Amino acid sequence: MTGLPEIVRLAARGDGVTADGRFVALAAPGDRIDFSADPPQIMPGPHHTPPACAHYPLCGGCQMQHVDEAAYGEFVQQRLARVLPGGLPDDVRPIALSPPRSRRRASLKALKRNGKLSLGFHSEGTHALVDILDCPLLCPELMALIRPLKLLLKARLRDGQGAGIALTLSDTGLDVLLANVPAHELAAIEALTDFAAAQDLARLSIEGPGGIDTLVERRAPELMMGGVAVELPVAPFLQATREGEAALVAAVLEAVGASPNVADLFCGLGTFALPLSAQSRVLAVDAAGPAVMALGVAARRAGRLVDVQHRDLFRRPLSGKELAGLDAVVFDPPRAGAEAQTRALAASAVPVLVAVSCNPNTFGRDTKILIEAGYHLTTLWPVAQFRWSSHVELVARFVRQA
Repeated sequence: MTGLPEIVRLAARGDGVTADGRFVALAAPGDRIDFSADPPQIMPGPHHTPPACAHYPLCGGCQMQHVDEAAYGEFVQQRLARVLPGGLPDDVRPIALSPPRSRRRASLKALKRNGKLSLGFHSEGTHALVDILDCPLLCPELMALIRPLKLLLKARLRDGQGAGIALTLSDTGLDVLLANVPAHELAAIEALTDFAAAQDLARLSIEGPGGIDTLVERRAPELMMGGVAVELPVAPFLQATREGEAALVAAVLEAVGASPNVADLFCGLGTFALPLSAQSRVLAVDAAGPAVMALGVAARRAGRLVDVQHRDLFRRPLSGKELAGLDAVVFDPPRAGAEAQTRALAASAVPVLVAVSCNPNTFGRDTKILIEAGYHLTTLWPVAQFRWSSHVELVARFVRQA
């Protein structure tokens, strides 16, 4: 077995890679591969671990349950090093890895076929639906709702009909959005209302051809951000785990330091703006109308110095004139990155820039723009709140070089 090719690293999507560049699905670093077999046979090495989920690898939610934490940590380091101009900075902090059963939001699909209701996640790269019995990612409150949802949707959907389910665990209870579930007739409305009461939901909304309607709101779904209660819009974007959010916020606060005037670009609900506002004046900008409205209301109620602007930063990035006078800028764009805004930042005199990214590839592109303009990457905080996936997040601090 020692003469067999060895897996030396993991590729961006989690496949094992041999020294001669051959890819092997579900292989971990240190595994030996017998390529004479069809399919190639994996001889598990020291970093190969039993998967935590009975649905792995059929379910598309995880790619790396066969890899131990040591190998995963090395994967994150290599993933970031490959996309950064000049490699990793000297100061790379330990990876903040969210624990199992910590996901507080999930988007699932349901399908009724031949009288059977399946509810779960799609298999990777296909439309095949994996009917989950248990998910070691989801927090217990979300997992406890799966069986009642199956019973509800089995009774409410026609044969051959599918539905979408968005679940969010707020500090005041569960927020549920059902898509393509009939809610026009009195019997359907009563069934959904009874379900919300029986499961003690904070809110139940329905999405149909005419948009989203809230059917039941027993309590306003809220989250505490920086000591401020924020009322959530329906199906909001928020960090996937409390632990991941806490790690990101701590990194941003450390990176910004005592800067008195700060901008938070792509601010969303105020994940960073509200903690920053405890000691700084904050300009918060985003194109998501319901999110910035919720942030503005929450900040005013708490008496925080947050100036909220509804603006599409892809089409209208903040200009050099608008950036003048800021001591630090935090920017947390979606997966596409923020090339136009990054170029404006690169041309500015802002002394500290703090990037939050969920896509190493676009982060690498934007980092190159900043470095070429005279910024220096000093510190990197890797965050892995999508446990067992190849999804890597980070916070990075850049300073303007004299």
